[in-house]
Amino acid sequence: MADAREAADARAAIPPRARVVVVGAGQAGLSVAYHLARHGLVPGEDLVVLDRSPSTGGAWQFRWESLRLGTAHRVNDLPGMRELGLSFDTADQTRAARDVVGEYYAAYERHFGLHVFRPVAVTGVRDRADGRLDVRYLQDGALRSSVSTDVLVNATGTWGAPIRPWVPGIDTFHGRQLSTPEYRAAREFAGQRVIVVGGGTSAVGFVLELEGIAASTTWVTRRPVSFEGDEPPEASASIEGRLAAVAQQNEAAAAGAVLPSIISGTGLPSTARNLDAAARGVLVARPMFTQVEPQGVRFADGSFEPADVIIWATGFRSELGHLDPLRLREPGGGVAAVEGRALRDPRVFLAGYGPQASTIGANRAGRLVANQVLAALSPPAPARPALST
Repeated sequence: MADAREAADARAAIPPRARVVVVGAGQAGLSVAYHLARHGLVPGEDLVVLDRSPSTGGAWQFRWESLRLGTAHRVNDLPGMRELGLSFDTADQTRAARDVVGEYYAAYERHFGLHVFRPVAVTGVRDRADGRLDVRYLQDGALRSSVSTDVLVNATGTWGAPIRPWVPGIDTFHGRQLSTPEYRAAREFAGQRVIVVGGGTSAVGFVLELEGIAASTTWVTRRPVSFEGDEPPEASASIEGRLAAVAQQNEAAAAGAVLPSIISGTGLPSTARNLDAAARGVLVARPMFTQVEPQGVRFADGSFEPADVIIWATGFRSELGHLDPLRLREPGGGVAAVEGRALRDPRVFLAGYGPQASTIGANRAGRLVANQVLAALSPPAPARPALST
């Protein structure tokens, strides 16, 4: 019954006018929507949440089947989630992370009546003559219409925009090349020679999962890696690294520059599994190769590594192309934003952008962005005491 109601809600008519439109229903988007609804905006009416994905869970619904919550970065609870009796801290770690997150997010949307419209893909945001914003979208893959809004909160994340760096000869490779979102399971690569490129947790996960299944696995990173992240709070070096990484993200976001990697400032998780694999020689990275050839890759020292597959786990960029009509980008290539608000257009907020990209950062951004949105609305929305089911 609940599933039928959710399906009906997702396909209900999107109103032509709203006070706030939130684009994206992942961690950041749901967090913003929760706080706005608590302060009087009515979901599905003056608060419209659009999500292009077919189901709940944000980017998690597209992760590979073997990924478990215990092996990924910690997933923080959404604000108010414990009211449902749910917490990722106590979730079943034997099940696929994508299934657990999807189910918890579905329960959350239902409990708080956030009325997410999906699948709805925003194609562009433009100025209107009346000073509002026009949000154009595709619904169920067909061009529908647009919704006008006073304020836009962009929470589209990065999953749909993987980065694949250019390397000489990359187009000559005869094997298969894929990015992180295309990875499904290690069994696809049974008996093949695999190069995994990237210094983040996804790359580490791929290397570990491919052990004993691929004919060979070579891990390559653009910079030296260290296993020091996710240590206890009293580990001052870890804290300093995280603070430095967040500060770099803040500076880049404020300047409209390309956002730097968080991993470069925090290190990789120093879990027992990772440390054991490093000691066994499995998680030992080679420096980046300088040339891709038809049958493999060539390193700076002249050595050659034959390969059937190259997996580019080389990060993501923020999905902001639909905002291009508003001309928000700076010469550095990014969108300048301070505490989530675009400097070039005060009607636009970016949630889950820059230092907010982690799950705990997205939660904090939800309240911060929501408060700014409420201040930007005129007149303000009437306060409501609390959300109910």
